[in-house]
Amino acid sequence: MKSPEYDSILKFQTLSKSNTLSLEEQFAYAKKAVAYANVLNVDSVTIKTNHNYSLLCIYTGDFGEFRRINFKTLKLSELIPDSLAMAIANHNLGWYHHQNRVQNDSAYYYYSKAYKISEQLELTSRQVEILINISEIQGIEKDYIGSEESAIKAIKLAEHLPKDEYMMDSLWLLYTRLGTGARIIKIFDRALEYHEKAFFIAKKMKEGFLLQLSSENNMAHVYKEMGDYKKALTLYEGILDYDELFELEPEFYALVLDNVAYARFLNGSNNFEQLEQMFERAYQISDSLKDPVNMLNVTIDLSKFYKDRGLQDKALKYAEESYHLANDISSNDILLESMVLLSELKPGDEGKFYLREHIKLSDSLLAYERGIRNKFARIEFETDQIELENQRIAAEKMWWTISSIVLLVASILVYIIFTQRNKNKALKFKQDQQTVNEEIYNLMLSQQDKVDGARAEEKKRISQELHDGVLGRLFGTRLSLDSYNMKEGEEAVQVRSKYISELKTIENDIRKISHDLSTDFVSGSGFMDILKELIENQTEAYQLEYDFDYTDDINWDLVSNKTKINIYRMVQESLQNIYKHAKAKTVKISFQLKKSVICFKISDDGVGFDLNKSKKGIGIKNINTRVKELNGTVVFHSKVDQGTTIKVEIPYTT
Repeated sequence: MKSPEYDSILKFQTLSKSNTLSLEEQFAYAKKAVAYANVLNVDSVTIKTNHNYSLLCIYTGDFGEFRRINFKTLKLSELIPDSLAMAIANHNLGWYHHQNRVQNDSAYYYYSKAYKISEQLELTSRQVEILINISEIQGIEKDYIGSEESAIKAIKLAEHLPKDEYMMDSLWLLYTRLGTGARIIKIFDRALEYHEKAFFIAKKMKEGFLLQLSSENNMAHVYKEMGDYKKALTLYEGILDYDELFELEPEFYALVLDNVAYARFLNGSNNFEQLEQMFERAYQISDSLKDPVNMLNVTIDLSKFYKDRGLQDKALKYAEESYHLANDISSNDILLESMVLLSELKPGDEGKFYLREHIKLSDSLLAYERGIRNKFARIEFETDQIELENQRIAAEKMWWTISSIVLLVASILVYIIFTQRNKNKALKFKQDQQTVNEEIYNLMLSQQDKVDGARAEEKKRISQELHDGVLGRLFGTRLSLDSYNMKEGEEAVQVRSKYISELKTIENDIRKISHDLSTDFVSGSGFMDILKELIENQTEAYQLEYDFDYTDDINWDLVSNKTKINIYRMVQESLQNIYKHAKAKTVKISFQLKKSVICFKISDDGVGFDLNKSKKGIGIKNINTRVKELNGTVVFHSKVDQGTTIKVEIPYTT
């Protein structure tokens, strides 16, 4: 490629990578290269210059510009398309949101996209790096099972890569994360196994000595939580014996010093003066280094140390400091621990206040952990759906292009043949050909409108079927399997077998939806029996009591399949909404026939909602859409703390 712009791009790119220039100068040259690339307007060149520029954005700390340029690169690479560029841009955007700890869901979304593309391109080392980050996010959000799965997947991939220093460091990090997760969920044997593997990996590394000490500290922490204070103390003191530790890693030294002091106390040492000196030294080092994490560990240990000795005032002082530090750095685990200490150290109502705060925070964290696991699963599912939709659109574009080319070639051939045979009628032929071309063009426009309309209706219908039918049943089945996941015995096996069969049924339903959504709703079964089975299954999964009342005046065999399908989905969607939002204990469902109108009512005793303030979700929108399709009416009655009632009236047409 020869052009003044391209020559300038090469020149400025080279200067941006020159180590003889300052970082600010390199950044300025990279920015100029991007400007010339935009003028040249060659997608592949723009992507390369953007990538180099984004790296320098990191070095200069301009993270807002880093996000902007990578988002632009992502959109451009999707248009080309350039899979490698898409993988890099998604990875960079995931990293950007990962640094902002409150944006973990966005980081997970971009990392997931980057991983799938890297997997297709067989970029194993990039897959390992992405999985390490995903595992960290899941661990931060307390999804320890998901974090473990991601880490194990990364380890399996890393086994096929050269064991250089970088990869060994990655393996150490992965095994350490596995050990920490296992310790948190109290599987101590597995935690020790993982930390030992991390220790031996560190021993094989050229620069792995400090990592060895860190692994020994982790193992000591496991032993301490197991109550084996003697083993814990032996490991802690072995680390502290390393003379150069303070100079190499003063933060780590302070952490170990605190651990040794507290482990000695737990092990029965009564040399309280020496222990206080060790705690005080650890506190001073952490304070001088502005290390709030270590200060938090020291203060909580000091509070427990003084409390167990009966020195209430000192225990209260450090418990309060620990409480404030934990609030400042959002360390929920130690915040909960400090609340318990304060509830025991503070008298009367003040102590009860901290106990209530502990209960409230514990409940909210539990709900958040459950929600984040569902959110990660939903993000992954939606990412897959978006990719499938993009593939479908790309295929359609390809076929439209091919059809247009074939039509153009055919027109040219016809034109040439008729021109050769009818030279004397050239003018008339051109006029006729122009008319034909105009008609073909108009026909293509008309056909395109019809195809677009049909496609939109089909997507809407499939979305409703999947959301109301398959996802509802999958949700209920998964919930039921979760409740029996940790149970053993013949009854648990039978229940799991039942829900595995239900999953097979759902698989057949998906296949049925994909082939023919317009087939008969049911064959050989009464509609009320089918509804009753649905209600029994979902209320059992959602732990709801139900009351199902219906009349025999309605001849359901004469009711159209369209009406029955929509009623079935409305019941299913309503039960799912009651479980997710209403916090109800009982649900009542009834069907009556009044003056040739099917009257369907479903009510619950849940928390209700304010109709004037609530935002309609997809479930309520789907119910409105289905009722409208049946020429019926729907009314929602709800008040806060007084439950919700849905009344649907549908013409009884046979």
